[in-house]
Amino acid sequence: MQEHALSDVRVLDLTWHIAGPYCTKLLAGLGADVVKIERPGGGDPTRRTGPFLKDEPHPERSGLFHHLNTGKKSITLNLKTASGVNIFRELVRDVDILVENFRPGVMASFGLDYETLDKLNPRLVMTSISNFGSSGPYRDYKMTEIVADAMGGLMYVSGEPDRQPLKQAGSQAQYQTGLNTFVATIAALYYANETGIGQHVESSIMETMNSVVQYPVIAYLYQETIETRRGNVGMIHPWGIYFCKDGYIGIAATSPLWQQLVDLIDTPEIRDEKISTLLGRILDRDAVDAALYPWLMDHTREEIYHAGQKKGIPFSLVRTPEDLLNAPQYRARGFWVEVEHPEMDRLTCPGAPALMSETPWQMGRAPLLGEHNEEVYSKLGYTKDDLVKLRERGVI
Repeated sequence: MQEHALSDVRVLDLTWHIAGPYCTKLLAGLGADVVKIERPGGGDPTRRTGPFLKDEPHPERSGLFHHLNTGKKSITLNLKTASGVNIFRELVRDVDILVENFRPGVMASFGLDYETLDKLNPRLVMTSISNFGSSGPYRDYKMTEIVADAMGGLMYVSGEPDRQPLKQAGSQAQYQTGLNTFVATIAALYYANETGIGQHVESSIMETMNSVVQYPVIAYLYQETIETRRGNVGMIHPWGIYFCKDGYIGIAATSPLWQQLVDLIDTPEIRDEKISTLLGRILDRDAVDAALYPWLMDHTREEIYHAGQKKGIPFSLVRTPEDLLNAPQYRARGFWVEVEHPEMDRLTCPGAPALMSETPWQMGRAPLLGEHNEEVYSKLGYTKDDLVKLRERGVI
């Protein structure tokens, strides 16, 4: 039995920024041998993106780069040189997966399009990630996270009803694209292993975001209704995010759970007959909130959360990043993992996204730029002297 689920899988990683590296990070976590190819001298641009340890900018101390590249190897290779392209061709002959997220047409400009690489390695699964896809009128258009949210439809239904559409926090479009692409790549690998036939897998960030926001699209297709922004207000009440003594708490008391909430708070205001029915609570949301707030402001998030859960009410803690690191549930399941890094000492990192009983998640640090040049290139027959010459010529 192999130690990890993908221990015998070899991957070439030609990705940068977030979506592509997150896809290959997941492959590495399942045990694949992922070799990240970076530009000589600079490497992945996220090496120069914060947050940096102790707020000291350094290409080996980027928290974002480390998060997205754990468990990988790093080699440097200049694909803008003929020698670099030839070396890449040698590398691709003996791998199972190639993941790239250049602009459409860039790989072809290097002479490394799928049709060419398929002749070198018919079992190759080549995965391409782009903003809008390799075809269509938007193919060459630029994209940022806010563009992805807007063009994919998520922004239209996000935010308060009387305000402009709202971008989601963070880089959800990028991470979701990386996850979707990972799944498609694994499926293509399974097919290649069964048939010996590789294929080109393609994903676009805009299409990923449309898949995230399916309900409003379905509502329009079936009913020709357009979903409106509701902010934190639901179709029922109370439903939303509320202040409490030390922060915020999420409350979702559906009609079957209302009596449990009444019993928990147990004040005359919460037992008022005018809010005893679902319709009454929807029509007089202010009265419901006025009955809730005195009790909420007398209790902490933890007190409210556990009291609600004991009553069967799905309250939720709105946790800060510090809360997440200290959350007992995460710690009990060993989610946070410590790894050693030569430039950043001991780091705490998110661990496995899912637990596997027989082939556990593989956790490792992110590589230093070009750290594995000798290891990888020596397998192709290059000597140390060869590598010195290639470095002097700007090939690696």
